[in-house]
Formats: sequence, structure tokens, C-alpha cells
Amino acid sequence: MIRNAFLDSSATAATLVRDPAVAASWSAPSALPGFTVGGLARHLANQVTRTLMLLSAPPGGTAIPVLDHFTGAGWVTSGVDSSDNRGILERGESAAGQTTPADLAAEVDAALAELRSTVPAQSEDRVVDLGDWGLQVDDFLLTRVLELVVHTDDLAVSLDLPTPAPSPAAADATVELLGRLATWRHGPLPVIRALARRERAPESIAAL
Repeated sequence: MIRNAFLDSSATAATLVRDPAVAASWSAPSALPGFTVGGLARHLANQVTRTLMLLSAPPGGTAIPVLDHFTGAGWVTSGVDSSDNRGILERGESAAGQTTPADLAAEVDAALAELRSTVPAQSEDRVVDLGDWGLQVDDFLLTRVLELVVHTDDLAVSLDLPTPAPSPAAADATVELLGRLATWRHGPLPVIRALARRERAPESIAAL
């Protein structure tokens, strides 16, 4: 169930954000170009804290399909140097500069504690209002699972720590969604070849 996958992934992220290595490397470059460790930790934490904010806000009116959430977003295909992606990076770095590692860890823990009751209580037809569009609540949580799993790996690699294994449900959901995005970006045949035929595999089928 995606709700349990979200809560499990959030707990994994919260544990990593609390690791002493985050504080020790806060201002050091991360594995993502342009992000410091602190900026990346803040961006990872946002997947938990912002979810609480959005679920606490009034619901939206209409929802789009989850794949459209990505295909309609400029940051997905515009490259790391685009204005969309630079904006994400700059907001993360600015927010990291306004907090401390200890305060960030406490903020994530507090948000997760509330989400453990807030997430299961959401009605299935709840629409999460994202401004330009909305998503059904479980589709929205699926997008957060993807972000949590991917950026937990990014942060662990940045700290030279073993990446915590995602729960089976979170791993399945992330792989399925990345597969759908990769197929949208590259077409089905390149994805099939990459998975089934090493000798004909394209150089990349990266979804993001």
C-alpha cells in the first residue's frame, strides 16, 4: 500500500537526516552538482514536511493523472542547468542556510509523527492541491515515495554511507513509476532492450 510505503520511506529519510555525518558535512558538496549536503538534506526533508503542509491545507477540486504530473513539469526534461532546476537548487540551499542540522532533524521527526495519523485518515477521493494542478492523494504520495527513495540514495552517497534499503513496497512503486517515465521519455523499445538485451541496450534510459 502506497501510504505505508510513504511512511516507511519518510522514516528512513528521517533516520538519515539525523545521522551525525549530515552535520559534519553540512557545507560540503553533495553528490548532486550545485547542492551542498545541507541543501540536499533540506530538499529530502521537504518531502516529509511539505507533505504534512499540503495534507493540512484545503483539498483541491480536480486531479490529473500521476504521469501528467511529471510530463507537465519543466524540471523533468529541461536539464540540471535549466531555470526550473536551478530554482529547486537555490530554494534548497537558501532554506538550508536558515536552519541547522539539529533543527532540521527535529522538524522532520515532528512532521512524521503527525503524518502517521494524518496519512491513514485521508479519504481515497481527496485531491491534494499543488497550485497549477491537483493529484489524488495516493498518487501524490506515490510521487513523494519516488522523491524520498531517490534522494535518500543521493544523500547517503554524498555522506559515503550505505544507502538504506527501501521497503519492498516503496521499491516496487519507485521502479514502476520510473519505468513509466523512462518509457515516456525514450519509448518502449529502448526500455525493453535495456532490460532484456545487453548487446542492444541504449546508452541511457534514465527517467529523470
